[in-house]
Amino acid sequence: MPKRSVRAARVAGRRVLVRVDFNVPLDSGAITDDTRIRAALPTIEYLREQGAKVILISHLGRPKGKLDESLRLGPIAAHLSGVLGVPVAAATDVVGEEVESLVSELNDGDVLLLENLRFEPGEEKNDSALAKRLADLADLYVNDAFGAAHRAHASTEGIAHHLPAYAGFLMLAELETLGGILVSPQRPFLAILGGAKVSDKLSVIGNLLDRVDGLIVGGGMANTFLLAKGHEIGSSLAEPDLIEEATRLLEKAATRKTIIHLPSDVVVAPKIDAASGDVVSVDAIPADAAVFDIGPDTRRAYAAEIAQAATIFWNGPMGVFERPPFAAGTEAVAKAVAASGATSVVGGGDSVAALEQLGLADRISHVSTGGGASLEFLEGKDLPGVRVIPDEGP
Repeated sequence: MPKRSVRAARVAGRRVLVRVDFNVPLDSGAITDDTRIRAALPTIEYLREQGAKVILISHLGRPKGKLDESLRLGPIAAHLSGVLGVPVAAATDVVGEEVESLVSELNDGDVLLLENLRFEPGEEKNDSALAKRLADLADLYVNDAFGAAHRAHASTEGIAHHLPAYAGFLMLAELETLGGILVSPQRPFLAILGGAKVSDKLSVIGNLLDRVDGLIVGGGMANTFLLAKGHEIGSSLAEPDLIEEATRLLEKAATRKTIIHLPSDVVVAPKIDAASGDVVSVDAIPADAAVFDIGPDTRRAYAAEIAQAATIFWNGPMGVFERPPFAAGTEAVAKAVAASGATSVVGGGDSVAALEQLGLADRISHVSTGGGASLEFLEGKDLPGVRVIPDEGP
């Protein structure tokens, strides 16, 4: 059942508290990728056009309940003002007298961004008192932060117990798209998983094996599977304590006749800051080297599998793509996914960043803003920030 849409709310002249996900990557205070900010624009613009008084709330980084000057949201408000084309006021606190005063001064169509939610220790604890103080600022609540919906925090779950709750357009799009590939994907359905640790994605791999026709594995997590298959991996990042679980997944795949595609060759180097790497077979990884990317034969094999797919879900890079010597694998997968005629869904910051850097994001069917949230959704988990939004009425 679809969730209750913001379109169902009467918002004119009302204070609307909108949970957005402005947890964007920063470099010395500068925003390096504003995908998540732009993804929230349809909901913000709709509320403004309908005459709402828009109060935005978001987290940024992991300040652990303490003030961190480098993680203030003032620069985010300035950037949002530029892309919206209207002034966006920025509070210097999450709750309190200053915030209440700024809210009271809002006119219809105005936008206010409150300070970083995670400066408040009660946010990640889902503190009911903090949730109530936030709720007291508004007349209704809209959750448009799918990327944070897998967390039961005061701003994602707690508030909805105090205000009428609705889903924003981004939230609705994420649920519809991910739900579609989970329930009725066009086949063949191919999943591509990368990243550093297999432990982050063990459950989703197990769940996906019941649904996909093929699974491509890359990044550091592939090393644990290579260990499980008896390969020596030198000084590569891996999780030896999960070899038994990786073996179980390989056996499950074999039973279901679902192919788990692993690298046949890799790019290795003595250290991550090496100026270049060497291509070797997975049977010949030197003891004093580590794997930092998939090799050219693997890139070609993975691209061929991607070209055959009708539905693709990709989360996680194929190597240390932020380092130029080890970027080719992720770039090859990004180009192959973009060139495919498949319904493609890409989630996770690193995967999306690779697409943005290559100018390929507009060739993807759906770029998800939810890394962990999209994985947990595909894992079949109940997301707290989604559960508390009522279903659409008859």
